[in-house]
Amino acid sequence: MMENIPFGVMPDGTPVEQYTLRAGALSCEIITYGGALRALRVPDRNGNPVDVLLGFDRLEDYRNQDKYLGALVGRVANRIGGKLVVMNGQEYKVPSFPLNGREYPLAANNGPNHLHGGLEGFDKKVWTVAEAGESFLTLTLNSPHQQENYPGNLAVRVTYALSEDGLKISYFAQSDQDTLCNLTSHAYFNLSGHASGTVLGQTIQIFADQYTPTDAASIPTGALEDVAGTPMDLRTPKAIGAEIEADFVQLTQAGGYDHNWALRGRTGILHPAARAVSPETGIVLDVETTLPGVQFYAGNYLDGCPTGKDGASYDKRWGFCLETQFFPDAPNKPQFENCLLRAGETWEHTTVFRFSAES
Repeated sequence: MMENIPFGVMPDGTPVEQYTLRAGALSCEIITYGGALRALRVPDRNGNPVDVLLGFDRLEDYRNQDKYLGALVGRVANRIGGKLVVMNGQEYKVPSFPLNGREYPLAANNGPNHLHGGLEGFDKKVWTVAEAGESFLTLTLNSPHQQENYPGNLAVRVTYALSEDGLKISYFAQSDQDTLCNLTSHAYFNLSGHASGTVLGQTIQIFADQYTPTDAASIPTGALEDVAGTPMDLRTPKAIGAEIEADFVQLTQAGGYDHNWALRGRTGILHPAARAVSPETGIVLDVETTLPGVQFYAGNYLDGCPTGKDGASYDKRWGFCLETQFFPDAPNKPQFENCLLRAGETWEHTTVFRFSAES
């Protein structure tokens, strides 16, 4: 039976609800604000339920935080970089992208960059429930033409489907004009439990031979570099904390891991992206996706969060994200696969988070 309860009210009076999905020993909670994953309980090696997602107990905390905790992110996830323009004799960097012979300027909300859809991205919207059942929830959102200066009326549909072994997120979008689209989930995982402390002792493996190095503003340079011989080599399991403080420019300028890896699989076909394990609980997370990249973010700037669920004091590196995606700044990098969505076509991608436990 479908379970939903009130989760607060927006300043304009719009109600926000929380839905609980169940399948076997797994359960998850989703709120309609930002379509955010609030909790996900999976069994540890002893069969005890562990909540492996960071989240908040109050709507006000979701509205006031800037960490994108658990949210659905769009219209374009990750960063779009700035271009130099001259105004009144001064040089400025303005984020923008070219499309059909026109340049579209965007809001800068991350230094000189446009990040995760801008000032009022999808993470700050109340999504509409289209369908709901015991183990699934479908949310919709209409993003009007020129919202955050993106062209086209974009209709988005996201389905969360919980099964006995994990959570599948199915993304769909259509536009009446050519536009950009790059949707992801910004869930923060801690496989030892959301209130257990840092994730540095948990292991990470990413199924990629290359990554996209960035400049000091975290915008990809446009190159693809081999991970071999660098701290970015996560092809075999490695403790997240093993080399996160290494004297390696990509890590020092980003404060740790916050980079896009170029996955081995083909876009549009479900392929392995990452695996993470908690030695403490034995919980294993396997991530599969139809998207070409994954942003591994080790929660380098989680400090300053509002108080988390059950009074947890989330701090630096208490959670990690595995954001499946098209590469950051792809619209400005012709060598990258573009996140262009043509009018009338369907943007359709899937990401699966599978859980198991090892002894």
